[in-house]
Amino acid sequence: MMRRASLSSTMALAGLLACSGAVMAQSPSLSAPQQGSLPTGPLVGDQDLSPFYRWTQPLPAEPGKMLRQEPMPAQAEIAAAGMANRILYTSTDLRWHAGIVPVSGTIYLPKGEPPSGGWPLVAWAHGTLGVADSCAPSWTGHKPRDATYINHWLENGFAVVATDYQGLGGPGPHPYLIWEAEGRSVLDGVRAALATYSDKLAHKVFVTGQSQGSGAALGATRIAPTYAPDVPLQATVATGVVSTFPDFPYKPPQRAVPSMVRYVVLTMIGGSLPDGAPSPDALATDKGKALLKAAREGCSAEVNTAIRHDGITDANAFVEPLNKIVARLTPVTDMSIVRLPVPVMLGTGLADRTLVPRRQYAAVAALCSAGNDIVWKTYVGATHNGGLNASFPDALAFFRAALAGNKPTSTCNALVEPAEPTIPATNIPFND
Repeated sequence: MMRRASLSSTMALAGLLACSGAVMAQSPSLSAPQQGSLPTGPLVGDQDLSPFYRWTQPLPAEPGKMLRQEPMPAQAEIAAAGMANRILYTSTDLRWHAGIVPVSGTIYLPKGEPPSGGWPLVAWAHGTLGVADSCAPSWTGHKPRDATYINHWLENGFAVVATDYQGLGGPGPHPYLIWEAEGRSVLDGVRAALATYSDKLAHKVFVTGQSQGSGAALGATRIAPTYAPDVPLQATVATGVVSTFPDFPYKPPQRAVPSMVRYVVLTMIGGSLPDGAPSPDALATDKGKALLKAAREGCSAEVNTAIRHDGITDANAFVEPLNKIVARLTPVTDMSIVRLPVPVMLGTGLADRTLVPRRQYAAVAALCSAGNDIVWKTYVGATHNGGLNASFPDALAFFRAALAGNKPTSTCNALVEPAEPTIPATNIPFND
C-alpha cells in the first residue's frame, strides 16, 4: 500500500518555499512500475523556450548520452569559467515510467589547460526554483547565490555539471522533490559530461546540493551503486537538508509553516498525487486555480506574487481542508535509513528558519545510525540561503581530502542537538 504524506515530511518540505553494504531503498511508490507515457503540455509546466530544449529525433536507448550543446550567455558571477555550455542529455524517467527522456542543464570548465589526469567533476544540484520550464537555470542563468558557489569550484580547479532536473526545460512535469528521479538527472548529467569531455575531466566525481538539491544529492548517492555503477563517485556534500527519515525514533518538534499552499501546488504539479487521484484543478477552488496557473507559467517569485495579490491562503485554495489534501500526497522526501557508498558532509545554518536546525539534526542522526561516514558542519548566524556559500571552505576541504584518498573523521559520536534558530548574521553573503 502506498504511504501518504507524514506530518514530519510535509512540515519539512513546506518550509522550502518560504524562501526561494545495505540494499538501496527506493523512493516512496507513486504508481505501478509499468511502461507509461510522459504527461506533456501547459498543465504540467511545459513552455516553448527555444528549439534547443525540444528534441525531435529518436532518443538513444541509454541514459547519460549527450544530445547537444550550445554556448551559455556570459554570467558575471561565473567569471572563472573557461567554457560555459547549455547541454541536453538523456535520462530515465522514474515517476511516469516513460523510458528515456531528454534533460537539460549546464556544464562549466575552468580556464586554462586541465591538469594531468583532468579536472575533477562536481555535480551541482540546485534548490527550489519552480516547476515551469522557464525556471530552468540553463535558460535563466543560475541565481547569484548559486552562481557564486559554482564559481568557487571553478576557481579551485573543479569542473561543474549542473542539471536542471527532468521537466525543467525538457518535456513533461518536473518530479519536484522526488529524490530518486532527481538523483537520476544528476547522475546522467555526470555520465554525459564524462563521455563528452573525457580528455579534460578526471575519473573523479563529487556531488553537492542545497535544499531541494540536498535531496537530489543524497538521492544520487543512494542510487549510484545500482543505477549508475559506472559513475566514479568519491564524496557528497548536502546543505539545508530536506530529507526525512520516518523510521528513525528521534522526532524533532513540529513548527507551523505559513502559506503551506505554496509547497502543495508545486508537489501536485510535480507528481506527488498518485495515479488515479483527482487532478490538481479538481481539488482547487478558483483561488487555488489561480495559484496553479502561476506555478505552471512562472517561478517562485510569480507564485509568491499570486499569493499576495489574490489573497490565497491555506484555507481558501482547495475544495477540501488542507490536511486532507496533504494526506493525498506521497511523502516524496522520506528515505529509509541505509549505508551510503561514499563519505557525506552535511551542512546546516544555525539561523535556518526554513528547514530548522533540529530537523536537519534528525536527518544527520538517522544517517549516523546506519554507520555512515558523516561529517556534520554547522554555521553560526547562517540562514537557509546563507549556509550554502558559508559551507564552501569545508566542502572544498572535504572533497580535496577524498581526492587524496583520505577518509574523513566522522562527527557522529559528537552530535549535539541544536537550539532554536539563531539571529541571522549580517556578514554572510546571501544571508536573507
